[in-house]
Amino acid sequence: MSALFDESQLRCLAALLDTLIPPDDFPGAWQAGVGDYLLRQLQGDLANLQTSYRDFLRCLDAEARCLHKRDFADLSADARSDLLHRIEKQQVTASWTIEPGEFFAQVIEHCGEGFYSDPGNGGNREGIAWQMVGFEVRG
Repeated sequence: MSALFDESQLRCLAALLDTLIPPDDFPGAWQAGVGDYLLRQLQGDLANLQTSYRDFLRCLDAEARCLHKRDFADLSADARSDLLHRIEKQQVTASWTIEPGEFFAQVIEHCGEGFYSDPGNGGNREGIAWQMVGFEVRG
């Protein structure tokens, strides 16, 4: 468990990231280290977003429970994707303490950063995303 999130929030975060970049022939976001990248950033440059991330994850689970009677991480990949599309369009049912669509856009950006960044930043474990797109480090 991280110091930033409890077990439930980490499960939600892992499901969220893997919904954005799902595993296929290559690892999904979580296995590729996006969670590690994000946790590192939330203890550094993005420290001001710690509370917002916790609120977003709590509200995401609440939204899933309103619509499906289950936590976000317990939904099928299709149901998670559909729910995120609703959030993106501001079509929420639960009471949100954070602006869902606007913050979700930030989450998408952070997920992409973590997936494609230099592995030295904590994400893109073993350069897997670079391998996926055929990028070779030279020099």
